[in-house]
Amino acid sequence: MQTLSTEDYLKAIYHVSQSSSGAVATTSIAKQIGAKPSSVTDMFKKLSDQNLVKYQKYQGVSLTNEGVKTALRIIRKHRLWESFLVSHLNFNWDEVHQVAEQLEHIQSEKLTNELERFLDYPTHDPHGDPIPNRALFMKTYNKILLTELPVNKECVCVGVKDNSSDFLRYLDRRQIGIGTPLQVLHREDFDDSLHIQAGKSTLMITKKTAENIYVKS
Repeated sequence: MQTLSTEDYLKAIYHVSQSSSGAVATTSIAKQIGAKPSSVTDMFKKLSDQNLVKYQKYQGVSLTNEGVKTALRIIRKHRLWESFLVSHLNFNWDEVHQVAEQLEHIQSEKLTNELERFLDYPTHDPHGDPIPNRALFMKTYNKILLTELPVNKECVCVGVKDNSSDFLRYLDRRQIGIGTPLQVLHREDFDDSLHIQAGKSTLMITKKTAENIYVKS
């Protein structure tokens, strides 16, 4: 059985590795976890002894096949719990992350599988992120950032890059969520801010906002 801290590290290594090539730097994980680099190095050595990561001093860390499977099991539980909290317990999408961080460490595989069945086998969580199935396969689709969408092209919001509570509440105030129809009406030359159609509303959003919204046309 993996300890809570072990699971947190494996999940962090997996997430960071998805946006980088090669081994993941110690400093990147220290920032992600909020721990001292020396503590991160100690954990890397322990995970290496358990054959969950490959670690070389000064060169970073990467997950082994078993490490990837363990990380995906944690992510699977986290995203299923987020889906349950939103769909059945009246949580908003900006409230579920911290609660799911606690629930993801429940070890019962039967509970996880029954939760998935109860939810009718969802493929994506409330933030648009794919949920690994029992075989740890994740169904993905081609998505781009709103900044990459051509002017006048219609699309649908399918996820967010920044899932912080502040950003999700910001989107809520603008009535933008998963499934919201979007269209870029005009891009300002000065600062790349966008005039968009979001559902029935016309809005102006900053480049930073658009860089954190995933869409599918």
